This record gives sequence, C-alpha cells and structure tokens, in this order.
Amino acid sequence: MEQIWNVIVIGGGQAGLASGYHLKKKGISFLILEAGEDAAGAWPQYYDSLKLFSPAVYSSLPGLPITFQGKRYPNRDEVIQYLKKYATHFDLPLVYHSRVEKVSKESDYFRVETSTGKTYFARNLISATGSYSRPYTPLIDKQDEFKGSIIHSATYSTPDSFRNQKVVVVGRGNSAVQIAMELSEITDTTLAVREPVALIPQRILGQDIHFWFKVTGVDTVWKFGKSFANGSSVLDLDGYKQRLKEGNPKQKKMFTAFHENGVIWLDGKKEEVDSVIFATGYRSNVSYIEAVGGLDAQGEPLQKNGISTTVPGLYFVGLSGQRSFASATLRGVGPDAAYVINHLEQKTK
Repeated sequence: MEQIWNVIVIGGGQAGLASGYHLKKKGISFLILEAGEDAAGAWPQYYDSLKLFSPAVYSSLPGLPITFQGKRYPNRDEVIQYLKKYATHFDLPLVYHSRVEKVSKESDYFRVETSTGKTYFARNLISATGSYSRPYTPLIDKQDEFKGSIIHSATYSTPDSFRNQKVVVVGRGNSAVQIAMELSEITDTTLAVREPVALIPQRILGQDIHFWFKVTGVDTVWKFGKSFANGSSVLDLDGYKQRLKEGNPKQKKMFTAFHENGVIWLDGKKEEVDSVIFATGYRSNVSYIEAVGGLDAQGEPLQKNGISTTVPGLYFVGLSGQRSFASATLRGVGPDAAYVINHLEQKTK
C-alpha cells in the first residue's frame, strides 16, 4: 500500500487552504486534493462583478491579511489573486487536477479515489469542497413550456447578453440583489421574492457592520449563526435601499407558474419575459462520501460543528452555518478549521 497520510483535505479553495494552514502549524502530515488547476476554489466561476460583502480587514484567512490599497470590498479577481498567494506563501501541499470521485472506508483508514486514477489513503478526511458545483433550482409549474432562457446564477457572468431584455431574477439574497442591480442598468429587471428584500445597514455609528459583528461575538454564536446563515439579509451596498424604493429593479411576489412566453404572477397576471435567472443558492457538494454513510437522505452532511456524527475521522470545513453565519466565508473558514483540527489532533493523540 502507498503512503497513509494523517489527513487528506478534499478541496483547495478557501476552506481547504485554511485547513492546510492549521494542519501545517500543528505539524500534522497532510495532502490537499484540488479538482481545478489552482488554489482558487469556485471563485473563477463566479460572475465578473462579484465583490465581497465584508471589507478586506475582516475578510482574511488565518496568518496572512488580505490587503488591497484603496478598496474596502475586494472583488472576485482580487480574491483569486489572494488565494493563490496564500497557497504559495505557506507552501501548502496541493495536488491539482485531482477531483475526488469516491471515498470508502477500509479498516481504520479512508480510501480516496480521484479522477486521475490515482488512489490516496488517509486516517482522517476533511471535506472542504463547498457547494458551488451543486446549484439549486426549484421546479416551478409549467417550467418546461417556457421558450425563453432559464439559468442559475452559477452560470451568470455579465449583464451584456441580457441587454434590452425583460429579465426576472428569482431570490432575495446577496447574489440575487447584486445581479438584479447591475442588470437593471441595461434591462427591464424584476426581483421575484417570497418576502421583500431585507436590507441591513453597511455602517452603524461610523463603523462597518462587520466591526460590530466581531466585537459583539455575533460571528461566533452558533445558534444565531445557523439561522442567520439560512436567512436572506442583504448588506445595503451602493444605494440598494434607494434603488429598490425607486423600483430599479422592481420587486414582486414570486410568480406561481411559467407560460410559453413568460411568467404568471400571484395575482394571475401573465407577463412576457425573455430570461429567468434563479439565484436560489446551492446544496452541499459532498456526494463522494456517500459510500461511507456520512450523508442524510437529502445528501447533506451528518455533522455537528464540522465533526461527522456517523463516521469517525470524517470532518467538514466551509459548510454554511457550520458554527456561525460566517462559516462559509473567507473570514469564517479559519476559526472553523482551527476548531475541527484541534478536535482531530486530540482524537489522534
């Protein structure tokens, strides 16, 4: 048998890199398997205009601050640059182009099979693959009859191809609002929502709201964090509140069905639209551990605070609401990784 690593980390994005930092700090032997060609996770696939909803000072991975001169909220490309720098700075052992296809358990170690045909072995496994590869699109009545375009925000990149169209964006979270805002500059755009967009102020008493999250400890209150992470509060950046008030973009209660040329709203009115973009979130991308019994009936991890409740030696980092509402973000994966790896270390002593 080939080398048995103490830990294999699946995923070389922000959650995997934070895990690697803490593993290296503790001197635990490990390897990070990354499906892509570099240490940027899903960031290169996000839409072009994406920017963080927290300022740089509160958006770093452990051990290396993210700093960009003159920009409070780093954009997508700056985050990609930072993640690549992070992997190089700490000389983390990443193996690229190695998508994990299946994990099985043999005696007291995990068998990890990859897309390259190479198999790895580890006593412990950290799943850090996030959810971008598993977008969620709800099924709406008569959806198959609609002749226009239906996409998920995962495949949205720029507003250019939607110019002069009538577009409906489904969702009320950060991505839905940000996409609708930029589309509304060149299109007739409507946000289809279950409830009106809930905006929270960017600054309170002269400080960015993330300052107050940090000093009050809200970032790390698990019960509050779980409910907040599953909610849809949106940070009021770039005048969102005023623009929504002016109807640019418009907000309407979620439509009930499609028709051939558009959608049918709650009041029964039909409207012709060209495109519908579902910004309706993601599900955990962890199907590769199904064979070891680590998932529930919906394919979600059976875990508490990132520690598997069914499979000894199996851990998670980067799940939404894992330990706080920041868990799946740049600023949240570091503390979660530290918690998981401290537990792992105690178990292996």
